[in-house]
This record gives sequence, C-alpha cells and structure tokens, in this order.
Amino acid sequence: MSEQKPVAHRTGLIGELCAEFVGTMVLILFGCGVVAQVVAGGLGDHDSIAWAWGFGVTFGVYVAGRLSGAHINPAVTLSLAVFKGFPWSKVVPYAIAQTAGAFVAALLVRWNYTEVLAKTDPGHTFKTQFVFSTLPGNGVLPVSEWGALRDQVIGTAILMLLLFAVTDVLNTPPGANLAALIIGLIVVAIGMAWGTDAGYAINPARDFGPRLASFLTGYDTAWRDQYGNLYFWVPIVGPLVGGLVGAGLYRVLVGRFLPVPGPQEVGRTPSAET
Repeated sequence: MSEQKPVAHRTGLIGELCAEFVGTMVLILFGCGVVAQVVAGGLGDHDSIAWAWGFGVTFGVYVAGRLSGAHINPAVTLSLAVFKGFPWSKVVPYAIAQTAGAFVAALLVRWNYTEVLAKTDPGHTFKTQFVFSTLPGNGVLPVSEWGALRDQVIGTAILMLLLFAVTDVLNTPPGANLAALIIGLIVVAIGMAWGTDAGYAINPARDFGPRLASFLTGYDTAWRDQYGNLYFWVPIVGPLVGGLVGAGLYRVLVGRFLPVPGPQEVGRTPSAET
C-alpha cells in the first residue's frame, strides 16, 4: 500500500464565513429560544435569559473559534479591523454571514414556538416581538430611542473593552482554552447589569437577523418600537459605535502600556511570549 498523504484542511474565506454563520446561529438558538420560553411559555426569568445568552456566546465561540476567530458580532469584526489589522475585505462578508446565521436560527425558534406564541399573543404584537428583537425599555419602560441608543453605545463599549482585555496575549488572557467561557460570562454580566434600557442587543446581527425573521413571519411592527418610531437602526448603529469606543479605550488606556515580548523582567513569572 502506498503511504497516505495528510488530508489538507479546507481553509479560506468560505470556511470562515461558514464558521461565523454556524457560530451566530448557535448563539441565537439559545438566546431567542430562552426569551421565547420565558416570555411566551412562562418558564424562567430574567436571570435564566442572561445565563442562556451567555452560554449561547460560549458555545458559539467554541464552534467557530478555530476557523474564523468567532466574532459572531459585526461590532467585533469592525473593531478588529480598525484596531487589530483584521482585513477590511472580510468585514462585510463576515457581517452578512453573522446576520444570516441569526436569521436562520430565529426562523427555527419561530417555527418551534409557533403554538406557544399564538396562544400567548394571537395578534403577534410587541408582547412577543421582544422574543426576537429588542425594544427601548424592553417595550414597557419609559425609555426613548435616544436613551436606548445611549445604552447600546455604553453596553457594547463595555463588551469590547473586556473582549480586547481577555484576548490580548500581552495582558493576562485566560488559559486552558477558557477564553470562550469567560467571554460568555461577560455577556451574562452585561445582561444582568445593562439589560433594562434596551435589552442588551450589543450585536447588530443578533438584532437585525431575528427582527427580519419575525417580520417575515407575521410581526408587522417589527421595524418599529412601542411608540411607533422606526427603531431597527438603534441596535445596529449603537453597537457599531460602542464597539469602536470600547476598543479605543482599551488601546489608549491599557494596551499601549503593556510590555512587549522581550527580556524577562526581574521578579516576573516567565511567559510563553518572552
């Protein structure tokens, strides 16, 4: 028998986009799924929503991390292009793949919870629209679209600052392949602390993909908020701006002061980079 040659790994943009699609789909299957269970099914509460979204992020990162870096969020992709040298030619394709993954996942949630959603909200109103997309004040509190925009900028800035911190090899990144878990916990914490004003979308694909899916399946008001204002742009613009703010803050206030690889300082524990 002739010696077998090693099997070449399929790499390139197509593989990366597939990974982003599936990773984001996993995120939304858990995220929109848990909101449907709480809002329409009456099982669970805000904490279960926060934890399931966090686990969704963790599992999505584990799925896509090797091939694409598991951005699963256009705000992350844009920030990496601006501050980390990620190729600009991949930004739009990544965002499209992420949004498509979120859209397909939301359709699956919508299909699976058809009977429960119809029972709870026969008219498919704002009462269960929140299962798929965010609203100012979660549809019930007196928060304007501008207040929600402020919230999304701040929330995504926190997310990106922490993402840059835990993935910076010059800082103290998590070891033993635990970065995905830590990133998931970041999302849990943001959900528990910053979920009131706008539902912590902090991800344009997470909001727009499911919003489109809900519109195509009976939610005629999907593009608007409870006040009748066009709202879909807020969870897109806010996270994109906030991501750049958070990444910029990390670069200016922390990143530029970190030691670069070189001779080990006396009294410091040796690291893999030195």
